[in-house]
Amino acid sequence: MATRIRLQRHGRKNYAFYSIVIAHSDAPRDGRFIEKIGTYNPNTNPATIDLNFERALYWVLVGAQPTDTVRNILSKEGVYLKKHLMGGIKKGAFDEAAAEAKFSAWKADKEAKAQKIADKAVADKKADMAARLAAEKQVNAAIAAKIAEKKAAAAAAQAEAEAPAEETTEEAPAEA
Repeated sequence: MATRIRLQRHGRKNYAFYSIVIAHSDAPRDGRFIEKIGTYNPNTNPATIDLNFERALYWVLVGAQPTDTVRNILSKEGVYLKKHLMGGIKKGAFDEAAAEAKFSAWKADKEAKAQKIADKAVADKKADMAARLAAEKQVNAAIAAKIAEKKAAAAAAQAEAEAPAEETTEEAPAEA
């Protein structure tokens, strides 16, 4: 019987969480499975993938057919690259040390790119916060200017109201 590498859905409504499982091809999506080899959480940014690399490689080598999504996950994790390099070793194109060096270089490059993306996200978040703070300071300065203008107008109106009252009090004793 043919085996498939597929996703098994868990989680609540509108918040899916998947297990990556090995199952018979005629088994239902959330039904019985042979082995669980990892998890996939698409709700985080970037999506969180926890994969048992060795078991995934074993199942790919013995012929388990992945679904499209699982194939993309395995490809991103390097399972298919490792399979390709192992095929090169069997054909004699290069030795095991060279294959491991190529895989390590690919993995280091992948991690560097992921770190660069994470750093850029942090920098963008800081820049966004700084821009929002500057905009808020500008709005607050405009509000403070309006309040100061209203206070100055009120003080001028009060001074104007007191000035004629003082003049009338000064004139009254002069007339008497």
